[in-house]
Amino acid sequence: MDMINIDTDIIVPKQFLKTVKRTGLGVNAFYNLRYDEQGKENPDFVVNKPEYSGAEILITGENFGCGSSREHAPWAILDMGIRCIISPSFADIFFSNSFKNGILPIELPQNQVDELMIEAKENPNAQIEIDLEKQTITRGNKFSYNFEIDPFKKHCLLNGLDDIGLTLQKETAITSFEKQNKSWI
Repeated sequence: MDMINIDTDIIVPKQFLKTVKRTGLGVNAFYNLRYDEQGKENPDFVVNKPEYSGAEILITGENFGCGSSREHAPWAILDMGIRCIISPSFADIFFSNSFKNGILPIELPQNQVDELMIEAKENPNAQIEIDLEKQTITRGNKFSYNFEIDPFKKHCLLNGLDDIGLTLQKETAITSFEKQNKSWI
């Protein structure tokens, strides 16, 4: 998706923010770009093209996820099957919300993002592999890039941990504390 400044209203327009469920929003992701005025798919929009059907990686321009801090944006992206977004830069809140919802946002230098975009356009069926443990992005023997990630966020993604999962890891200690300190209840 060769665009810059894709804000959260582009990702999931306001009329779809009436739910607090994390599922069902994928069909509405990028709604105003994906569909025409009659609600029919725009065949020229990248996610509607058959060669990108089922893609789990979104390569995009800088400042992705800017705008309001709606958590519905990563929910919609995840619900459409995207597990990783590669961009030169992200809005801070969107970046954080992505990790909390199991999406890996990767920041790469502009020239590397450009090379990935060219590769995706010229070879839409090519497989690009992202190895979170090794922190690499590879495409066969054509290229390999390293990316940085906070060790704690990496741990959470590798172990499928959200904020509740992190808390539940301490369940024994929490239960013990509660048993010992019944007076505060």
